[in-house]
Amino acid sequence: MKKALQIILGVALAYAGISHLTTSRQEFQAQVPTLLKDYADFVVLASGVIEILLGFTLVFLWRYRIIVGWIVAGFFIAVFPGNISQYLNHVDAFGLDSDKARAIRLLFQPLLVVWALWSTGAWRSSRRGSRERT
Repeated sequence: MKKALQIILGVALAYAGISHLTTSRQEFQAQVPTLLKDYADFVVLASGVIEILLGFTLVFLWRYRIIVGWIVAGFFIAVFPGNISQYLNHVDAFGLDSDKARAIRLLFQPLLVVWALWSTGAWRSSRRGSRERT
């Protein structure tokens, strides 16, 4: 089950990354925080490449799944300010055309972090390590 969920997450990340570079480039630019608006295209392209790499890593480099899980969770945390910015600035993108829809989207970001940590075994690894230190 975990492996399947890890692969699904990897495919979803790679797909999202590809859409950063192609069909949804402008939509993703709408999520770039105001502070980085002058570099919006670069931020979208760079994050797209990172998502593609992380996605392929989740799918193909099973041996490194724990460290990759931490990196993917960190990535989801790093892009969260873009989602917050979209909400605070009332920016419509990806069908999120109301404050309610944008607020609901914010609730899903922590779930992505948990998904990355749980499906890769990173969560269990950290719990095991903390028990060994005590």
